[in-house]
Amino acid sequence: MVWHKPAAGNAYSLRTTSKCKRTQSVSCHAHATAPVQATVEAAASFEPSQSEQWMRERASKLKEDVRALFMTSKDDILVRMKLVDTVQHLGMDHLFKEEIECALKDIYEKELASSDLHEVALRFHLLREHGYFVSPDVFNKFKGDDGTFSNELADDPRGLLSLYNAAHLFIHGEPELDEAISFARRHLESITQHNVLNAPLADQVKRALHWPRPRTHKRVEMVSYISEYDQEDGHNPVLLELAKLDFNILQRVHLKELKEISRWWKDISGYMGLSHIRDRVIECYTWSYAVYHEEDLALARMIFAKIVVFVALLDDTYDVHAYTSIEECRMLNAAFQGWDDSAVSLVPEYLRKFYEVTLRSFREFEEQVPSNQKYLVAFSKTELQKLSSYYLEGAEWSHRKHKPSFSEQVTLSTMTTGTRPLAAGLMVGMSDAVTTKEAYVWAVASTDAIISCGKTGRFMNDIAGFKLGSQNKADMACSVESYINEHKVTADVAIAKINELLEDEWKTTNQARIDHHAVLPVVQRLINITMAIPLYYGDGNDGFTFGESLQKVLQNLYVRPIPI
Repeated sequence: MVWHKPAAGNAYSLRTTSKCKRTQSVSCHAHATAPVQATVEAAASFEPSQSEQWMRERASKLKEDVRALFMTSKDDILVRMKLVDTVQHLGMDHLFKEEIECALKDIYEKELASSDLHEVALRFHLLREHGYFVSPDVFNKFKGDDGTFSNELADDPRGLLSLYNAAHLFIHGEPELDEAISFARRHLESITQHNVLNAPLADQVKRALHWPRPRTHKRVEMVSYISEYDQEDGHNPVLLELAKLDFNILQRVHLKELKEISRWWKDISGYMGLSHIRDRVIECYTWSYAVYHEEDLALARMIFAKIVVFVALLDDTYDVHAYTSIEECRMLNAAFQGWDDSAVSLVPEYLRKFYEVTLRSFREFEEQVPSNQKYLVAFSKTELQKLSSYYLEGAEWSHRKHKPSFSEQVTLSTMTTGTRPLAAGLMVGMSDAVTTKEAYVWAVASTDAIISCGKTGRFMNDIAGFKLGSQNKADMACSVESYINEHKVTADVAIAKINELLEDEWKTTNQARIDHHAVLPVVQRLINITMAIPLYYGDGNDGFTFGESLQKVLQNLYVRPIPI
């Protein structure tokens, strides 16, 4: 997703002091801010207050207690639904995959005889997010004779909140869910303005109106929910304690990885000696953390984070205005297409160590994975080569001062978000049960969730960059500018149109869960990236270029343990 250089004279400009350049990758390498560096320092000095052995032993005991809850709820679908939702919301679903899968099959196969909006919406939400198709007709019972939702629902804030979140799992051709979103939002906003809700529901509504749960970084939402779960009616202390222990155990794993990847970055950046690259390794790791946080996926997480780093390095280098000439871009791309140590002679001398480090790192990836996964590393390499070609095409456009149509701009800039090599890279290091032939075929040929991830990042980042005035006038026009130029409309009209297109991409993302249910474990990992995008680019902000806004999030995720 993208950064832009600051541009002078933009009516939307909010700040123009940053020297961050425009990039065209999953954002991870704008100028490192002091707050992000503080996170690394805090991580390095962190002293745990409880022994890891005690936490693991206690968590192991509590996991058995939770498994017993799944067993005793078999005959009560409503209790089963609420248990699955709570376990997921508290971030513990990775501990109970089999139990959740079994519960979801039961929930799908059995009818829910309920006239409670919260319960009906919860079932819809759980099944849709796990790739089961449920008809929007289940909400017809809450409509009047005129086909619109009953205003009596205005007195049911929890039901409205559940409807609002569930409806955001809509797919194409479901206008009734568009209506549900508008209806629920209107009433929730009215309720919020009157300050009639108590905690924790008031905070949950506020967060959902900002970003609904299907568009929220799961781990960020989990931290919020853990802090408020004990205020829920009927909360289960066993679930809460296990959630806290699991988070703190994993946080220690992630802290160690942050230290390791920071050392790795210090070594390779020092060796390459490039003045134009930006220090954003923490942000690169954070994208990987969004994809998978589980302890047993440490290898996959670290390899993926490093692939994001190389996507970022490529992007930083293909800047024909600040650092690299068009001739040097062409030479670099020729070498990447050759992908061989002997091709280093094609690379400009000051970029040769960068080229050498890239090739060496991918060889290390091959050595780290089992032999039956080496083809996935090769697949990632091939996609990185394609990405290099896309960057070169963008550089050629800028060099020729080519003004693409809106359609041309979106097509190329979507490819330069790097979602193709990331979709390939996210399977490296995962289990054989997940990295099936079918999953590989999806990653190679998919035109839905992968492209939608790229477009979502592209559109949200372009809107943020345009509003912040950080689009460099020498660069290829962003999607907002292209739309303005082509259709001769105001910025407000262009942004409104692009926001409409964004909604279509969310629908395509949701559709992918249903269409590719057989490979959902891989599809969902890619969707995790899409769900994390609003954290960084929502509300017209650029959380990577101006990283101060992410500082509290990073501290909560990596540094501050949750009190037991």
